[in-house]
Amino acid sequence: MLKKMLLAATSSVIVVSAFAVDAGKVEKSVELKDGSTVYLFKDGKMAMEDKSGRVVRMKEGHVMETKDGQRVIMIGDEVARLDSVFKFTKAGPK
Repeated sequence: MLKKMLLAATSSVIVVSAFAVDAGKVEKSVELKDGSTVYLFKDGKMAMEDKSGRVVRMKEGHVMETKDGQRVIMIGDEVARLDSVFKFTKAGPK
């Protein structure tokens, strides 16, 4: 009985750690002209949040304009990753 409980507890820890997200992986966020925000992860990939605070899809290679007039090209589309960061931190990585 004890062995089964330890096995179940160990399995749970392994499964939970596989889905754990480190909010520290968001390197920076950039506000865009349209009110949305692009998040840059430390590995160079990006994800986007619309002005309502929802994580949205953006095609890779899409050119976006920041509030200060610079252009940013979308690299990756890490929707699930950003959504996990928001759920992990509850308030988002801002």
